[in-house]
Amino acid sequence: MSPEQFRKKFTAALPDPSDSIAGDQTWISVIQKMDEVFTELLRYEVALEDKNQALEEAQQFTRSVLGSMSDIVIATALDGTIEEVNQALARLIGRPLETLRGEAVVDLFADAASRDKAQQMIVRQDAVHDCELNLLGSAGPIEVSLNFTPRLAATGRIVGSVITGRPVGELRRAYLELRQTHEQLKRTQQQLLQAEKMASLGRLVAGVAHELNNPISFVLGNVHALKRYVARLDQYVNAVHAGLSKDDCAALRKQLRIDALIADLGPLMDGTVEGAERTRDIVDNLKRFSALDRDADDLFDLGEVVERAVQWVRTASPSKFRIDIEIPRGLMVIGSAAQLQQVMMNLVQNAQDATAMLAEPRLRVRVQRAEDGSSVQVCCSDNGVGIDPDVLPHIFDPFYTTKPVGQGTGLGLSISYGLVERHGGHLSAANNADGGADFIVTLPLALDKSLAATPSK
Repeated sequence: MSPEQFRKKFTAALPDPSDSIAGDQTWISVIQKMDEVFTELLRYEVALEDKNQALEEAQQFTRSVLGSMSDIVIATALDGTIEEVNQALARLIGRPLETLRGEAVVDLFADAASRDKAQQMIVRQDAVHDCELNLLGSAGPIEVSLNFTPRLAATGRIVGSVITGRPVGELRRAYLELRQTHEQLKRTQQQLLQAEKMASLGRLVAGVAHELNNPISFVLGNVHALKRYVARLDQYVNAVHAGLSKDDCAALRKQLRIDALIADLGPLMDGTVEGAERTRDIVDNLKRFSALDRDADDLFDLGEVVERAVQWVRTASPSKFRIDIEIPRGLMVIGSAAQLQQVMMNLVQNAQDATAMLAEPRLRVRVQRAEDGSSVQVCCSDNGVGIDPDVLPHIFDPFYTTKPVGQGTGLGLSISYGLVERHGGHLSAANNADGGADFIVTLPLALDKSLAATPSK
């Protein structure tokens, strides 16, 4: 309340001097009015002090934030005059903070091109990000990356600009550190992937050894037979060259069974070549699977990859573990065949582990085109006890495993999930209605017919 308002209110409360009846009651009324006015004044004063304190606290908070920021901050008026700056700018250009307020912001820049661009940003009055300019420092130009943002009043009217930024050297250094960290993360991920792949391969060593033993034994047996045949042929040829009579040669030929030997040479050699080729194919598959493959971009038949993965696990599995497969041909996918083979081996191996205690463990693997026609689904369904509902949300988390210590790394499903996503697909898990678990791999099909005509081996 102003003094004039108080005077009018107080005067209105005074009695008329000509009124002789006013007496003491009138003065009591005056005193009461004065108390009311002073009480109101006191309330206004308390409210004003509270607002002043809140304003001081807000200003102190703003100053502390500006002073603590490592990025430079400049607040300007509409004409480009500096209204407020922070200590980071003063330290960067080597000038006292007090001398910067009231100066034209364009005078902070080292060259005409930077000053012109800064003036354009202020005049445009719209947001500009990552604008590289040169500030005038005490030791020379300082390259900085600045952001220009309009500053609005409470009514929404533009009243100036806010300029924030930092030296470009710091940004480049931060970007370099980020890139190095990302590369290290990629190397670590690749090492984990390779470690899990070798763990999967280790579990299949027995089966692979058996797979190799068959053709090698076949080749070895044929070679021993060929050695015996060579000795008999050498004996017969030497006898012919020694001038043995025709009748004696015929008798020796019959004795050594040369005709049967010659008839057996063709199949024997064919069988040896077949065994050698089977051995070569198994070794090639091992090398392809165990190799450190990067993000491949090959075209391959997904059915062949799934069948090969199932076959590898089957050879190392107990004979009672039954695997039913429904795998059509011609479903082409682009990516890394070795990586997707690792995914399928992990899923089949997990199904075997989950059903190991059952009397008749069984796994069904189905490959089919999805309803939308643009993707393919691989469904692995086992007849185990299924997945605990508390475990299901964490089943793809890294290092999460329900297996006993020493029997699982907790990386198989996590790595498989990442590999499927890298191929633009999705890996999901659920419990099926008949008991057991379903793992479904969904992958995009290669719809380009020209690519599908030349699949990679």
